[in-house]
Amino acid sequence: MTSDAVLWRADPARANTSHLARLIQRLRDEGVTLVGHNDAAAFQSLHAWSVAHPEQFWAAVWRDAGVIADTLPNGASWQQVLVGGDHMAPPDPVLGPRWFTGARLNFAENLLRYDGDQLAIVAWDERGPASRYSWAELRGEVARAAAALRALGVGPGDRVAGWLPNIPEAVVAMLATASLGAMWTSCSPDFGVDGIVDRFGQTAPVVLLFCDGYRYAGKVHDCIARAEALLPRLPSVQHAVMIHYLGDDALPADRRAARWTDLVTQAEPASLSFLRLPFDHPLYILYSSGTTGLPKCIVHSAGGTLLQHLKEHRLHVDLRVGERLFYFTTCGWMMWNWQVSALAAGATLVLYDGAPLPAGDEGVLWRMAADEAVDVFGTSAKYLALAEKSGLVPARDHALGKLRTVLSTGSPLAPESFDWVHHAVGAQVQTSSISGGTDIVSCFVLGNPLSPVRRGEIQGPGLGLAVDVFDDVGTPCATGAPGELVCTRPFPAMPVHFWHDADHSRYRAAYFETWPGVWRHGDWITRTPSGGFVIGGRSDTTLNPGGVRIGTAEIYRQVEVIPEVVESLVVGQRVPGGAAGDERVVLFVRLRDGGTLTDELRDVIRRRIRAGTSSHHVPSLILQVTDIPRTRNGKLSELAVRGAIEGRAVNNVGALANPEALEQFKHRPELA
Repeated sequence: MTSDAVLWRADPARANTSHLARLIQRLRDEGVTLVGHNDAAAFQSLHAWSVAHPEQFWAAVWRDAGVIADTLPNGASWQQVLVGGDHMAPPDPVLGPRWFTGARLNFAENLLRYDGDQLAIVAWDERGPASRYSWAELRGEVARAAAALRALGVGPGDRVAGWLPNIPEAVVAMLATASLGAMWTSCSPDFGVDGIVDRFGQTAPVVLLFCDGYRYAGKVHDCIARAEALLPRLPSVQHAVMIHYLGDDALPADRRAARWTDLVTQAEPASLSFLRLPFDHPLYILYSSGTTGLPKCIVHSAGGTLLQHLKEHRLHVDLRVGERLFYFTTCGWMMWNWQVSALAAGATLVLYDGAPLPAGDEGVLWRMAADEAVDVFGTSAKYLALAEKSGLVPARDHALGKLRTVLSTGSPLAPESFDWVHHAVGAQVQTSSISGGTDIVSCFVLGNPLSPVRRGEIQGPGLGLAVDVFDDVGTPCATGAPGELVCTRPFPAMPVHFWHDADHSRYRAAYFETWPGVWRHGDWITRTPSGGFVIGGRSDTTLNPGGVRIGTAEIYRQVEVIPEVVESLVVGQRVPGGAAGDERVVLFVRLRDGGTLTDELRDVIRRRIRAGTSSHHVPSLILQVTDIPRTRNGKLSELAVRGAIEGRAVNNVGALANPEALEQFKHRPELA
């Protein structure tokens, strides 16, 4: 557990004018009884009501955000908010759950509701500012892109794939795809050919958009050669369209290849138009990490994604028209999809493409935040830890007067990183740790503008989400007791289906196999006395030495405050020659350049872990490595390492950003 230290409280003036406070007042005016006054009690009361009355709550979110949709003959935008609300399972046309039946809308139309000369997108790379688009310019680019895709034959239900950097053209292509009712799926340009085929080969896109290359950590990486190797393995692709980003614009030697600029220029001029389709019409295909097999292809609906993101951006982040939101992400992580939806709240997107800590300019992201007057700065817990280890003090070196919130996800945020943001970024800044995932393209637990931020804690559950903590037999855990993160009632952002899973068998196995009728998310979590949460890591990598279940994040929090340690990875290993179920804790550490893991440093690490957690957490072995395998989204791949040290084949190493790092974990005599 964490301390009860409060690091941030809402400014009353901001809290009283927040989207959340205004919604609470409107609901009270309509006769809903809610306690508290723009504080934690008010948020908790609203959450309880939102779970008990989902039809009323989600209708209020729709109206509060001004969702653009068709109007039915009776003047409403839908027939029923929720059909089959007691059926917590994959959506079913008979049993449910189905949301906003009869509603027809278009995702892109809701994101492009603004116009004019105000900025919609600001783009940077490692060298500094790259491009800027006003709302009028963005709408014009989307209209031309949609006309080009329509001329290629793209229509409702078709898949358009982007193998692209995090650049404005990716946003334009996604919005153009959505405007036509087609489905968008993407990954980042650092994916290898096998990793791309593992994803797009399953979902069979008709159009592939790619770039000629990209820049990362000061180096230019060519994509043309990989495109030539990739295209013969994607027979569904009818048109391979290259976006000129850097280098020369020579096309791959494939008859399907064409230049994006040529297609957009040649397309018949068209005004911006949007095809409105049912609420549950597919919008996105996202992919699981794929480190234990082929990635799951998770299909999300236009309406569910839109409504969930509007709720999170407006009510939880309190994002307002004209504010600027940055999130460090790639097109292969669901946070890219999450960030782009902020357009629907009238926010300006600040995009960055490149390394987060490039050598010689480690503070580039904070310089960008200052120069572009960023209001909300989003990143990963790993980045914040590395920024501290790099000695960055953003508040000292940059004018961050506009910055009000730092969002963090990807892995649990250590209490020490909360401290670093508070002291090095600004005491006025709300540190908002958030957690959810690709499965829901959003969050289960996150921040809000009314509750205080306590050191090491996520502020609370998502509104409208019946989040709970279950023990091994499916009983709700007491406050302070760790267990499985579950959701016990339906919500609009549940996937509509998995690709090639007609009977929902893979869907049920992924979320409902443990407890029928209960979504088991796969996170190890603890509810705190304040109503917040602490994530302990993925439950499928939970350690179990001596029968005591331990979340890996508990160990990371202790180890990574040790100055000599840059990062670490911990796994459970079956005890060689031991009885069935015997497990020991093995910790791998990457030290600062030139560092050596001495017995003295091992003792320091063990003492820190024992003092900060318990004797059960102390590793049996501490070993040094020079690199740690991670997915292309930057998450540590504990499952891949456990497979490597136990001599099992690691499936789909193409899902790793640095698969060569696995070699350090194989055949080590210390592990025999």
